[in-house]
Amino acid sequence: MAFIGSGQIGSTIARLAIAAGHQVVLSNSRGPETLADVVADLGPQASAATGVEAAAAGDIIVITVPVSAFPDLPAEALVGKTVIDTCNYGPERDGHIPALDDMSLTSSQLLQHYVPGALIVKAFNNIFYKHLLWLGRPAGAADRSYLPISGDSAPAKAVVTEFIDSIGFSVVDAGPLADSWRQATGTPVWGAPYGPYSNKKGRPAGESGIRGALAAATR
Repeated sequence: MAFIGSGQIGSTIARLAIAAGHQVVLSNSRGPETLADVVADLGPQASAATGVEAAAAGDIIVITVPVSAFPDLPAEALVGKTVIDTCNYGPERDGHIPALDDMSLTSSQLLQHYVPGALIVKAFNNIFYKHLLWLGRPAGAADRSYLPISGDSAPAKAVVTEFIDSIGFSVVDAGPLADSWRQATGTPVWGAPYGPYSNKKGRPAGESGIRGALAAATR
């Protein structure tokens, strides 16, 4: 699998993926040479490349960039790829984007506009990276945590569900990309079910808690 953006959430997913036996290719906007320390820390199953090279190399592509960087993504290299969208819109960082401010689009629908050939699944955007690192549990564990996913492609959702299962989490299907606002910044499912940031190991969040938080979201 490959990563476009290799910050805290991206590198955490990469670490979990490697532990589950996946090969990972990392990229960022500054060039592969700037990822040398991250790759060395992750070990021989990790390598660095340009964004275009990473998109071409991976079967699953994790995009973890500011929403304002969507226009710079390698759209052609992402055609037909399953893309995990971890991104959250923040006007203070991204600037104001009218279609997101007036809620005519979700940020994942905006991403789809820029990478029209990709099969997008929203995931990992609602959990603190330290909680993601610590809360993984084996399949069948009573304290296994759940993550919401949204997407318009059933096959892509199945691929992402299988990957998430491989790194120690189960999934709640939160519907199509049009409903991905239910897991956006500030909603009940965003952060809170897994405990406060001050508790780096987090607390398990079961299926009923995640479903309830999604249902409680309002716009």
